[in-house]
Amino acid sequence: MANKAALDEEITTVGGVLTDQHPLDFHTLGLAGCIDRLTAPLRRRGTVVRWDTPHWGIEIPAACASLLYQAAREALSNAYKYSEASRLTVQLAAVGHGIRLVVADDGSGFDSNLAASGRHHGYGLRLMSVAVQEAGGSVDISSRPGYGTSVTVTLPLD
Repeated sequence: MANKAALDEEITTVGGVLTDQHPLDFHTLGLAGCIDRLTAPLRRRGTVVRWDTPHWGIEIPAACASLLYQAAREALSNAYKYSEASRLTVQLAAVGHGIRLVVADDGSGFDSNLAASGRHHGYGLRLMSVAVQEAGGSVDISSRPGYGTSVTVTLPLD
């Protein structure tokens, strides 16, 4: 357990963005383990993090795992910076011929229509959406003030 705590300490925030000082090791930790490390600052702050990962045993190509990790880092960074959430759920599951990542919180939420239009913040979410779409996937961001946020990223595995 002390080893996990030492690894969690390597996750820091720089300007509210979650930064992992430890090299990514999808082979040893798996995608879920790498993403779980990113939740350490939220847990230290008192946010309850719940995992739902019924995907065990599915091989995820490195490029797909890397993109899902980056998407999770963006969603978790936003939750850390803005949401004031007390609960957060991370789900990683196989769907059809793909893999789906969902990061959902019960925080303050925002008007997702304004963020998507580019009139306000949301550059990170837009860049994430472009990268996922270029890989043949899809992004759904559902949020409204006072009702939390859910970011869903789906990528094909074939």
